[in-house]
Amino acid sequence: MKVIWALALAACAAAQTDTRGIVPEEVIQGRPAPKKIAGVAKVEYQPVGPGAAVRRVEGKQVGVTIWKLRRAGGADGGVRLLVQDDSGTEGWIPERVASTSNLVAGDRVRLTLESPEAGYLYVIDREKYASGEEGAPYLIFPTTRTASGDNRVAGGRLVDIPAQGDRPNFFTLRKSREDQTEEELTVLLTKQPIDGLNIGAKPLALSVSQVAEWQQEWGRGRVGVFELKGGAGKSWTRAEQMAAADGTRLLTQDEPPPQTVYRVEGNGAGPLLVTVKLRYRAELARGGTR
Repeated sequence: MKVIWALALAACAAAQTDTRGIVPEEVIQGRPAPKKIAGVAKVEYQPVGPGAAVRRVEGKQVGVTIWKLRRAGGADGGVRLLVQDDSGTEGWIPERVASTSNLVAGDRVRLTLESPEAGYLYVIDREKYASGEEGAPYLIFPTTRTASGDNRVAGGRLVDIPAQGDRPNFFTLRKSREDQTEEELTVLLTKQPIDGLNIGAKPLALSVSQVAEWQQEWGRGRVGVFELKGGAGKSWTRAEQMAAADGTRLLTQDEPPPQTVYRVEGNGAGPLLVTVKLRYRAELARGGTR
């Protein structure tokens, strides 16, 4: 039975700021309404992290879903992502991962992003190490190999990174150094295209000073992170697959919401800038993990 997702944020007793009435709902409201209204389902988001207690002020939101791929078994039903590698073509099951989850080297992951507002999406990747040092920044989206460089977003339009038709259509997590702790992704949503970016088929190397300038100018707003309760571990759906396939099918309000919502308060008409972290599980001294 189709329903409209009504987002409700549970009150957090430990929060220092009153968050009642603050709900990460703009991402859903930016989607087209369903054709049939058969009822209302309550979907709850749990605030996580030190910036979760967002005040009652205007803000912007972006939805992010991290998918970890699992090799499909004979008993698995549902939607599969067809992966082509040296061994041929296989079906893998994308499953939702919480933004706070720890990953391991070798994991295959994908990202889906969603904006309630029309604009342009940019994603920058850089490595982070235990010392706090950061690696060189690379613009991993857009590239000309994905939708010929089209990075436009709008309500209900899902953007897969990598795209379903890319080869490979997933990222394999690999540490470049033993002390690497995470991949740090900077997500930018702008009203107009950013001038001076000569994108190609491969990720574009950016200057550290340029990224620092963007962070200083656009990263001032306080960020709250909200995690979908009960969402982690859920499998990819046909609706999500179709909505990200070619940009012509929009996700509606009664279809699966994003796993994680990032809300930036008080940034007015400026670009949205948030950081999404893909964390590596800490390794024990004798080679184990925890």
